[in-house]
Amino acid sequence: MNHRPARRASASPLFTPHGTDRAARRAARRQLAEAAAKARAETAAHPATRPAPDEHETPAPVYPPGGRPGRASARGNRLKLPAHRMTTAIAAGAYPFLAEGGLGAEGIYIGRDVHAEASFVFDPFALYGRIEGFTNPNILLAGVIGQGKSALAKSFALRSVAFGYRVYVPCDPKGEWTPVAQALGGTSVALGPGLPGRLNPLDAAPRPESITEADWEGEIRKRRLLLLGSLARTVLGRDLLPMEHTALDVALDAAVSRATGTGRTPLLGDVAAALNNPAQLDKATGTMFGHLGEAARDLAHAMRRLVHGDLAGMFDAPSTVRFDPRAPMLTIDLSRLGGSGDDTALVLAMTCASAWMESALTDPHGGRRWIVYDEAWRLMRHVGLLQRMQAQWKLSRGLGIANLMVIHRLSDLLTAGDAGSQGRALAEGLLADCSTRIIYRQETDQLHAAASLLGLTSVEVDAIAHLNRGRGLWKVASRSFIVQHLLHSDELALFDTDARMH
Repeated sequence: MNHRPARRASASPLFTPHGTDRAARRAARRQLAEAAAKARAETAAHPATRPAPDEHETPAPVYPPGGRPGRASARGNRLKLPAHRMTTAIAAGAYPFLAEGGLGAEGIYIGRDVHAEASFVFDPFALYGRIEGFTNPNILLAGVIGQGKSALAKSFALRSVAFGYRVYVPCDPKGEWTPVAQALGGTSVALGPGLPGRLNPLDAAPRPESITEADWEGEIRKRRLLLLGSLARTVLGRDLLPMEHTALDVALDAAVSRATGTGRTPLLGDVAAALNNPAQLDKATGTMFGHLGEAARDLAHAMRRLVHGDLAGMFDAPSTVRFDPRAPMLTIDLSRLGGSGDDTALVLAMTCASAWMESALTDPHGGRRWIVYDEAWRLMRHVGLLQRMQAQWKLSRGLGIANLMVIHRLSDLLTAGDAGSQGRALAEGLLADCSTRIIYRQETDQLHAAASLLGLTSVEVDAIAHLNRGRGLWKVASRSFIVQHLLHSDELALFDTDARMH
């Protein structure tokens, strides 16, 4: 057991150097005690006249408002720090509309780039090959009613004419494009019950110089068969059976032979008459095909609607208008059809009108052309029409045409059919073949569908939910812009679709 006395705690090592002798440490402690006694005496003789500061009182600033004086103030360029550098790609990743350089100055004037505070121009043919991921000139335009998407489509078409474009509108369900066509010196054909306009969808297109006569006859026959098949499927609401395909083939050949013998173009009435002659169908095919006339009964009734039904007088007579591929604009006014809620007549009319326009669309030397599908949401439920649209989408680069599809909501594409159906696949294929997507304001319940179908970022989704009238999100390949569409006063008067609301 250790009996050594415990050492007393001492603060002297804090004030005296370590290793001093005992006398020096004792002297240091005495001097500290004397200094403390003197300080207490002076405090008692001169009490403080200033009250103690409140603990919540803000202390006075250490330096004046002008900053720290002297050389230590770091003013006068005395402080040197390395510059922080980043690329526009990094800045765009932080915010998608930041540091965007625009699409260049070559193209059609649209309006103002909101974030860049600069003019915004666009031309799909000028951008092809210049922007990564820009693979086709087709455009999707979506927006709720009253946000200015129709004015954008019309002004874009009108301004394109100055750049050498021609504009075709195969379906104008509201008749809004007729004033635009008249202002440009174009042609508008109004179709409907009681109207004088007639279109023969079996008209033969002019033969291109690079194709022989025999090859062109085969091409014309194939187009006519595709048209007749699409019309029959639309009326029947189903695909054709194998014997019905054969019957349609035989009836077309019989109608062409009959028309050629009289020196005229075959009509839909000739095809309907051949389908209503079972004996002629059986005789043309022989016994190995079975009773072809009996199998074509439903098909004959379907074709009869185009001749004697609600579409009688529109597509069963020679065309009253000659197609002029040099006209700046051509529109098919179908505002007299489809008003009852049944779009079948509208779809049949558009199918015939599209076939009639193919004489200009399939000419690779016809220059740059716009094909505008206004109110395309009404066509999404009809597979036959989607197939014709897809063919034009796929051939857009080779033919020099650009397709513009106008819908209200992105979810309209989902109405083409159930997931995995042919209609849904065709509608999603049209969207995939649009390198440019223009989205005007969408309702809150449509944001999820828009983000899912277009792959929008959270910033872009928030933007399309709060866009003002005439302002849209432009997705050009992988680049994003917020553009305010600007209209001339004459355009504003010409495109006014709210005149009846005033």
